[in-house]
Amino acid sequence: MTPPGTSQPDWVPPEGGDGFATKIVAGVPGAAADARPAGPGGGAPDLTALVPQLLAGERAALARAITLVESRAPRHRPAAETLLEAVAGRAGRSLRVGITGVPGAGKSTFIEALGMQLCEAGRRVAVLSVDPSSPVTGGSILGDKTRMERLARHPAAYIRPSPSGCELGGVARRTRETISLCEAAGFDTVLVETVGVGQSEVVVRGMVDCFVVLMIAGAGDELQGMKKGILELADVLVVNKADGENKLRAEAARMEFAQALHYLTGEQGAWQTPVLTCSAQTGEGVGAVWAAVEGYATAATGRGEFAARRRAQELAWLETLVEEGLRARLLASPAVQAVQAEVIAQVSAGTLSPAAGARRLWEKIAAVHLHKQGE
Repeated sequence: MTPPGTSQPDWVPPEGGDGFATKIVAGVPGAAADARPAGPGGGAPDLTALVPQLLAGERAALARAITLVESRAPRHRPAAETLLEAVAGRAGRSLRVGITGVPGAGKSTFIEALGMQLCEAGRRVAVLSVDPSSPVTGGSILGDKTRMERLARHPAAYIRPSPSGCELGGVARRTRETISLCEAAGFDTVLVETVGVGQSEVVVRGMVDCFVVLMIAGAGDELQGMKKGILELADVLVVNKADGENKLRAEAARMEFAQALHYLTGEQGAWQTPVLTCSAQTGEGVGAVWAAVEGYATAATGRGEFAARRRAQELAWLETLVEEGLRARLLASPAVQAVQAEVIAQVSAGTLSPAAGARRLWEKIAAVHLHKQGE
């Protein structure tokens, strides 16, 4: 029987029980003001309170911290950088796993099954799920919490969906920094789900410790698997949906991918990418996938590759931030912005070539900054 004061959607089955009931309750006084990532007047939040709360593992603080870091508002960036510096000592303490796959491979279902097993085993799991943004409206659905309903309710799990913002690489603009915040909050496992497989998604490989690629039977033949690209970067390859009538097809696909990866074998003694099957729906084989991830991490640590990759990732992120900052500063001048608008209009109209437009813009940037140096 549905409890008093609650309601059920009309699609709930008769045997659904009280678990489908919803109830609207009054909010907590002052909670809305505390939940805003920005401070008074749209400024940055009070870091003296936010940092201790984040380090204590408070979910609301983690959510506000991520929102601050993801903000594109220039006024929020100094506070975001201060926050990241304050928690830097707690970053880097998790096992970071990137998960990508072909469309329809069941990434969200797999992550929920894996996350539930890890949480039950005593780990704290943060899931950073990147949803594709519309190139037309810029909007994203951000529906991963509904697709991972059981995991979203687990006290040892935290799910944060973020829009890709039309960024290449299958990850959000600030995914690297969000990983650090989750680690500072005490999560020892970070799963990064990308928007879907593609050659540009190798970017995620540059920010995780282990890269898992999900495939399904019939998604590609052996020659497709041999293509230079995302498959050769996989540390663990998994054929999902190996259940029911599809089990034999999944095993056949596993053998094909294993044969394809055989031709991509690296130097002697290097990690041999395992090709596994699993069913995220039933949970069968999911534990073996995690065992392979841990096996890879152990092997990479023993060869010194784990620490080397982390250092390379930090240097790559430094280079990215420098390039991002240079672009912002070079285009900040009103005079440069005016020329940029003219160049864009002329290139769009076909009266100026992109090469000539770029040269004109660079000449203006050089003139403005040389003038500043002479002042």
